Amino acid sequence: MSDSRWTMGDGRWMVLAASMLALAAAFTAPVLDARQMPAAPVYAIEGAKIVTGTATIDKGTLVIRNGVIDDVGASVAMPHDAVVIDGTNATVYPGLIDMANTSAVEAPRTAAGSGAGEGADAPQGGRGRGAAGGPAPTWADADRAKRDALLNPDFDAASHIRYEGVEMQRLAAAGITSVLAVPPAGLVKGESALVNVAAPPDEDDVSRVAPYRRGTVVIASPVAQHVTFAGGRGNGPGYPQALLGDIAFVRQAFADARWQKDARAWAEKHKDQPRPAFEPALDALASALDRKIPVAFEGGELREILRALAMAKEFNLDPIVVGGIEADEAVADLKAANARVILTVASGNPAQEGRGGGAGRGGQGRGGDVPVRVTRMQQNAVKVPAALEKAGILYAFSSEGLQNPADFLRDVARSVREGGLTEEQALRALTVNAAKMAGAADRLGTLAKGRIANVIVVEGSLFADQPRVRRVFVDGRPVNIDLPPAPAPQGGRRGGL
Repeated sequence: MSDSRWTMGDGRWMVLAASMLALAAAFTAPVLDARQMPAAPVYAIEGAKIVTGTATIDKGTLVIRNGVIDDVGASVAMPHDAVVIDGTNATVYPGLIDMANTSAVEAPRTAAGSGAGEGADAPQGGRGRGAAGGPAPTWADADRAKRDALLNPDFDAASHIRYEGVEMQRLAAAGITSVLAVPPAGLVKGESALVNVAAPPDEDDVSRVAPYRRGTVVIASPVAQHVTFAGGRGNGPGYPQALLGDIAFVRQAFADARWQKDARAWAEKHKDQPRPAFEPALDALASALDRKIPVAFEGGELREILRALAMAKEFNLDPIVVGGIEADEAVADLKAANARVILTVASGNPAQEGRGGGAGRGGQGRGGDVPVRVTRMQQNAVKVPAALEKAGILYAFSSEGLQNPADFLRDVARSVREGGLTEEQALRALTVNAAKMAGAADRLGTLAKGRIANVIVVEGSLFADQPRVRRVFVDGRPVNIDLPPAPAPQGGRRGGL
């Protein structure tokens, strides 16, 4: 062409060519097989088996747009602007929900044990060494410090979320896209929050300060107040020092909170009277006493479950049992209390050394032998989900106590292969049931139009002997699941309380 606008010397033909290529790319959906997806507002998984949580589509398409599911079905029109993922020989599921996980919470530095007089300088029998030149601490000091460490009802997990790091990446690689983040310390531990395991990247916007990253991962908060009866023993001097003391401590906390709630109402009506002394932390229990949020009691063995249900009945609480290794023996009591159950899968696996909801604590004798009673509970644990399913008790699963999140799905699959649970029932517990229990069933748990796009792509079946999670989307964004090498296990270290 003779027109100088198209000459190489002018160089403008290169700009035009680049523009034409960009325009063509905008109307051509690339098919990508790499594990790492580029950032894009629209993704389409094509030609995959899709298990929505309510139905199964043998070969269909799922479209993600701006963080939510835009469409799903067997005859979905492919958006022209989508990044297309080949779903051949793959199955698409809703992201899994882990319903009790303390690793997702960054505990404050003043958490359990802080200031409780632990170590060589702790008071013994009312006497001890204080700071150099200072008075010796008393048992009253130890009691007060320990109470502050164990009474944490006002701890808000949503304000202490760990939303990045290798721990969260390992959860995502196991197909877990959301967790119930549970406060890690104390007897009355605080309020949990349902959160995503990954946060979106910061937007490239120099006109404003950095956004609130934690707020981008929180789905529901508060979800429940969490209580255990095994957090005070051996945690330095001061009351409590035994199981009965732990139980009495928790019971007194609810009794004091109930009195304080009534006392505040009285003081509001009698402002001319002296104001009673209040403990601000106890105000956080008012919502539990009013049954506005449930109380999640850790309890694995039958006696622990019955203890939790008895306390819930005494204070008219809405109970959830966390652990549940013998929940099948408490079916009638659980149904009478309208209780839900979060099953800790580590408690049924003798290879795990984490929190076992009762069976994992003190399970080994001095010589390392496991008592027959504990062995029987562990062997029967795979049958507990099916028993709860048959009884119509709402239940979900927790990975707490597992050293490797990849074992979470494998341990649940044992209940399918060995415990009489169907794949559909197991998936429902990992998704729909968990979302319902967390108060987020309108946003999570199924692959439906308008739901948050927490999606996993699995090679074959989710409940195969070795499930292989290929791709993970959290809030509509691809997550890097290429993990660094796992750290070597620390010999002799035990998880749990």
